Amino acid sequence: MKGYVLLLALVGLCHGQSRLGSYNLEGTISVSGLSSGSYMANQFHVAQSRKVIGAALFAGGPYYCASGSMLTATNACMKMPSSINVSSLKSQTQSYANSGLIDPVSNLANDRVFIFSGSRDSVVVPGVVKKLEEYYLSYVNSGNIKTVYDVPAEHGMPTDSYGGTCGATNTNYINNCNYNGAYEALNHIYGGLSRPSSSSGFTGQLILFDQTEYFKLAAPSTYGMDTAGYVYIPSSCQSGTRCRLHIAFHGCLQGREKVGDRFARYAGYNQVADLNNLIILYPQAKSNMSNPNGCWDWWGFSSYAYANKNGYQMTGVERMMLRTQGQY
Repeated sequence: MKGYVLLLALVGLCHGQSRLGSYNLEGTISVSGLSSGSYMANQFHVAQSRKVIGAALFAGGPYYCASGSMLTATNACMKMPSSINVSSLKSQTQSYANSGLIDPVSNLANDRVFIFSGSRDSVVVPGVVKKLEEYYLSYVNSGNIKTVYDVPAEHGMPTDSYGGTCGATNTNYINNCNYNGAYEALNHIYGGLSRPSSSSGFTGQLILFDQTEYFKLAAPSTYGMDTAGYVYIPSSCQSGTRCRLHIAFHGCLQGREKVGDRFARYAGYNQVADLNNLIILYPQAKSNMSNPNGCWDWWGFSSYAYANKNGYQMTGVERMMLRTQGQY
C-alpha cells in the first residue's frame, strides 16, 4: 500500500488540500503570467523588484495600464494601444516608488524580461503588448529583454504538445503551437536550462494548498481569490536539493473554479521544473460579483491599491512566496 501511495505522488496526482510548505530555496524568484495573469505578473515584478529577478509576460500590457478603471482595462488595455500613454504610467510608477509603495525602479535594470504576443491575438492585440515592451525599455537594459511576436497564435499559453489549434481561440486558452513558451520564458530568465521533449510528462508532485491563511481581513473570495492554489514540487526539491521559485499566474477563465488543474498541469512549466530544480507556485484567482471571469486584479476591483504592495491580492501572493522560503 505504501508503494502504491508513493507511485501516485510520483505520477503527479494532486493530493487533497494541504498547507503550503517551506523549501530549500535560492533567493532568486521569477514570475510569469498570461493575459490578466501577465498584468498581475508585471505588477508583482515592479512592486517586488528587490526579490524578483525576471518576468515572462504573455499577452499583457504595461504596468498600471487600466489606471483603476474597468472601462480603460477592457478597451485601451486590450484593443486600443494608441490610447495608452506610457509616459503617464511611468509617472505613476515613480510616484509609487517615491512613496515606498513599490521597490525602487533601479532594481529593474539588470532583470531579465520575456514578452510574447501571438500575431493572431484578437483579445489583447499585439500593439498593446508592444506598449509593455516600451514601458520596460525605460527601466531594463535592452539586451535583457526578449520579445516574440512572430508565432501565429491566438490568445492563450503557447505549448509544443498540448491545447487547441494555435491560431484559434479555445476555452482552455492553452494553444498547441509547436512552441514551448514555458521553456523559452524560463530559459531566457535563468539561462542554460535543460529543454524537455514534447512528449515529456512530469514526475514530481502537484499539490493543492490552502490559500485562506494568506488573507487576514476577509475571506479570499472578497478579493477575487480562491480558497486553494497549486504548487508543483519536483522530486529533487522534495529531497532537499536547493531549488528556485517561479510564480505562474493563470489568465481569466483559467482558474481552478473554471478548469480545475488544467493550467497548472498542462501549461508546460512542470516539465521544465523537473529538469531544472524549479518549484512552480500557481496562485488561484476566482470570480466574484466584481470579477465574473475570475481574472487577476489589474484594474482595481479589489482595492484602489491593487497595483502596489498594499493590494490585497499582491499581499496574499507575497505571503505565499515568503512561506515557500520559510519566512512566513
